Amino acid sequence: MDKETIPFETLNLIVSPCLCVKDGRIFRCNQAADPLMLPEGCEITPLLATGREEYAAFRGGSLYLTLNISGTVFGAEVERRGDWDFFLLEGPEETRELRALALAAADLREPLAGIQASAEMLAREAGPEAERQTAALNRSMAQMLRVIGNMSAAAAGLSRQELVEITAVFREIFEKAQTLLRGIDLSLSYHGPEHSLYCVADTQELERAILNLLSNAAKFTPKGGSITASLTRQGRMLRLCVQDTGSGISDAIRGSVFRRYLRQPSIEDGRSGLGLGMVMVRSAASHHGGTVLMDRPPQGGTRVTMTIAIRQDGGTQLRSPLLRIDYAGERDHALMELSDVLPAEYYRDF
Repeated sequence: MDKETIPFETLNLIVSPCLCVKDGRIFRCNQAADPLMLPEGCEITPLLATGREEYAAFRGGSLYLTLNISGTVFGAEVERRGDWDFFLLEGPEETRELRALALAAADLREPLAGIQASAEMLAREAGPEAERQTAALNRSMAQMLRVIGNMSAAAAGLSRQELVEITAVFREIFEKAQTLLRGIDLSLSYHGPEHSLYCVADTQELERAILNLLSNAAKFTPKGGSITASLTRQGRMLRLCVQDTGSGISDAIRGSVFRRYLRQPSIEDGRSGLGLGMVMVRSAASHHGGTVLMDRPPQGGTRVTMTIAIRQDGGTQLRSPLLRIDYAGERDHALMELSDVLPAEYYRDF
């Protein structure tokens, strides 16, 4: 339901904790937020674990950040409606559903192995038709791997972080994506710092997040369009901005872009986008002490800005009973994550 049309007396219909904020202070909470014991009139800024600068500059769109309430960290999606900011916190039901998704992802490994065996048998056949069918089957397998990986990553609280040259990591990801997207008549430009910058990060998690952003941008951008990306440093934060010239996020789902299962038809053939991908992106940002903002720039299209904290204090592990598994193995991660937008011929040798 559109928050703009929700009277305050119906806030209790929202099952997750919801905070109504005006002029930087909590005006009202729904019943689901009662256990948090937040008094009306208290300031919201001291509760922000991440995203203080981003929230101060927030002018619209959808912003994902985290709050620390009495020692417990909550993810929250913020949407502005007029003079009001609505903070929709992640409730326990979402955590349970994401855990169930991770378990389901593990159960899908066995049938996926059967598909892989069939593809390998088909590849032994000679002729162009066998090659075409092998490529199509491999692409379907890549799409399944992407979905399974997102199911696992969206729920996992485990982030394997180590000290890396982050500028080189980002540059390598974008160079690979540039080559692949050029083949479907999409231009991708990337600008980042020329000097080396080291920080503690989970490179696998960041790669998946970046490729998800590029996949979404490609789905909603017509052929001949462009995607621009830039990486800049602002104090203790790195800021990645990905912007496309596509159709933009519809108003109907603008306030829920970071919620699980959300989908919007793509510009080309009605295929759905977003899904669990943006849930995984928000998790990656949260694990790296950052935020995600999705908005619509004045010139049109969609702009996503993800920030990560620059930490150089050695490796860090955020432990969780759910282990994130790399379902791609030795396969090309870029081919897997962009499988919804690339043609089947890219997957003959996947």
